[in-house]
Amino acid sequence: MKNLSTISDVRDTMGRPIRDLRISVIDNCNLRCPYCMPKEKYGEQYEFLPEEALLTFEEITRLAKQFVRLGATKLRLTGGEPLLRKNLPELVSSLSAIEGVQEVALTTNGLLLKRHAADLRAAGLTRITVSLDSLDEAVAAEMNGRKVGPHVVLEGIEAAQAAGLTDVKINAVVQKGVNEHTVLDTVNEFRERGLIVRFIEYMDVGNRNGWLLDHVVPSRELVEQISAKFPLRPMDKNYHGEVASRYAFEDGRGEVGFISSVTAPFCGSCTRARLSADGGVYTCLFASEGTDLRSPLRAGETDDELFERLCNLWRGRSDRYSELRSSNTDYPNDRPKVEMFQIGG
Repeated sequence: MKNLSTISDVRDTMGRPIRDLRISVIDNCNLRCPYCMPKEKYGEQYEFLPEEALLTFEEITRLAKQFVRLGATKLRLTGGEPLLRKNLPELVSSLSAIEGVQEVALTTNGLLLKRHAADLRAAGLTRITVSLDSLDEAVAAEMNGRKVGPHVVLEGIEAAQAAGLTDVKINAVVQKGVNEHTVLDTVNEFRERGLIVRFIEYMDVGNRNGWLLDHVVPSRELVEQISAKFPLRPMDKNYHGEVASRYAFEDGRGEVGFISSVTAPFCGSCTRARLSADGGVYTCLFASEGTDLRSPLRAGETDDELFERLCNLWRGRSDRYSELRSSNTDYPNDRPKVEMFQIGG
């Protein structure tokens, strides 16, 4: 672990520190998952950010250093699909070298992972999370919007493990009437592989995925379904702010996790900030707008000035959208919200 003596203890209005920074490196993606980028809204003619609008790797690294000064110790690269960004291992190497960073992780759909896994590991990547909603060919094809079978993703996972990335997790979004009937197969497959699956409740991120509460499968139902075949027992969290509720298999063969932001919000312990590919800072996944850092960065602000901007932003943070939505079923979820592909999950 690197020296953390320079970390600040800046807290928001609810006493929450910042510990996690999710960095979107690109807004484009090679899938069209309906809950994130429905192909009806993001067709072949959709214009993503031009290259000049994207933060350079040098700019990302410089901003990341200020977030680390603020208190962030974990950096995660997201998208869009981050492996579409050219030369990504170079960024991984730069971020890994920042004093105070404990880990640099990546969230990917896995389609390009086989090609890049070894270079990412050599650059210093410590963890990978792979999105795979079902192992059923037809269901997977429907949920990724590109008719891509799960075998490509599984090959990427195997390549990551072969490269020495031993901390690989699987994320699966569960939608009622779509893939909840494939959950047990997913659990069984990755138990056999010694990998952890985390099931995510279908969330009302953005405004274009047609979210309805009726489409959500509550995590408690999945716990019951899985435990009936593979008995489970609750586990303690690994660290404060961990979003997944953890359960161990009673037979000792690993664990499974559940991310329940709809039915059991965890806003009170949220320690995350998000940096968009074009330099916006978002203090909540459900934010309506971000704070532009690219403009002052390119206008010549010093590191200390950028750091002070972040301090003021975090001190004023009061986000708790999921708690408000959960406590009030009439809470408007149609207000403008940033789309997930713009800031990562």
